[in-house]
Amino acid sequence: MSHSMQWKTAIKSYMDKRLLWVFMLGCSSGFPWVLIGSNMSGWLKDAGLTRAAIGYFGSVFAVYAINFMWAPLVDRVKLPFLGNKLGQRRSWIFLCQSIVFICTLQIAGLDPANNLALTSMFALAIATASATQDVAIDAFRIDTFPKSESSKMPQASAMAVIGWWTGYSLPGYLAFVNADSIGWNGVYYGMAAIVALLMVFTLLVGEPKTKRDELQHEAEARHNKVVHSKVAAWFTVTVIEPFYDFFNRNGVKTACTLLLFVFLFKIGEAFLGRMSITFYKEIGFSNEQIGYYSKLIGWGATVFFTLLGSLINVRFGVIKGLMIGGIAMSASNLMFALIANVGPNEHLFLATILVDNFTTAFSTVAFVSFLTILTGEAFSATQYALLASLGNLGRTTLASFSGELVDYLNSWPLFFILTAVMVIPSLVMLLMLKGHFKALLDKSQRS
Repeated sequence: MSHSMQWKTAIKSYMDKRLLWVFMLGCSSGFPWVLIGSNMSGWLKDAGLTRAAIGYFGSVFAVYAINFMWAPLVDRVKLPFLGNKLGQRRSWIFLCQSIVFICTLQIAGLDPANNLALTSMFALAIATASATQDVAIDAFRIDTFPKSESSKMPQASAMAVIGWWTGYSLPGYLAFVNADSIGWNGVYYGMAAIVALLMVFTLLVGEPKTKRDELQHEAEARHNKVVHSKVAAWFTVTVIEPFYDFFNRNGVKTACTLLLFVFLFKIGEAFLGRMSITFYKEIGFSNEQIGYYSKLIGWGATVFFTLLGSLINVRFGVIKGLMIGGIAMSASNLMFALIANVGPNEHLFLATILVDNFTTAFSTVAFVSFLTILTGEAFSATQYALLASLGNLGRTTLASFSGELVDYLNSWPLFFILTAVMVIPSLVMLLMLKGHFKALLDKSQRS
């Protein structure tokens, strides 16, 4: 097959209705991050809170790092009424969106500067619902495109990433360009309307058909022979089997190595991301400039580069995508150090946004595809949540100390150089384990 025919085949593979479903739910996954992430950072900064306080507020994201602890419930518990109407995955997604909607309305009526504790409580509730929703959304994607269709994993990953950034960037753009005119409270009432729209999306998509129930019943039968109790068997299959299956399929040593790689890969990006809005404001950019460049232009760049990155992953493989994205991710952080030295230059801001979104798109498509390959069919929600939680650990928990780190270093350029260095250990691991990772990918494609 000629190179042109191979590219045409790769592009044609996007004409699949299921990819639209993945995109829609990806929007729901990304949206809460703007609610309690960049929007809230902008609101708190405008309200006069310190860097450290803004950084610590981000600790509500810590639930994303531990959602694997209740992910088995998303795999196994059937919600009353909603479960029969919408199916296992969509029912959990709709329930979580309902919680996000209610809490967003509550935040819209508050003044965070005077009600920081109460605002934090509602933000924590949004984060918990969102982290639970992510478990169901990731499982929805994996169930929709099983390993028997492994050639479509990069496309599904790309649509999930594009959806995430659409749900994150476009509402973020609308928030920042309107924050000065209608106020942040008005912005959050608008955000609540967007949540309602996302709930409609969930009702429109189709529930994937899988053999999950059969495989789980088989596991229960095995466990019942050991524990001689249906209740105990249900519990052990729900809580223990997903983790046992993961370590058993990969081997303990390899599984631990994989988990370490997953943790390290995006840790530098996490520290940079948590302080980016604060940095933009301190360096002299306005809310409108942040909304236009960081959100709107950033979204367009992410969509383009994600599609391009997924095509390259289809053609050349996930491992090369990880390496390209990782190296570029490290280098792009240095451009923020350049802005810190130059000041609020719009041309440099635009170039930095383009490069940063290029690296994020390439690395994330490959990263999501890689995590998907490591999961099993029976417990996709739990196993993906375990891997994604480690990937989110730096972004959600450790990055809460990013404000303290900036204060300690007392230098934005040095901070960004340090975030670039953080990426290097995972790239070294990727080179050392390249052969083993390739074997995992080859095995999954044969299964």
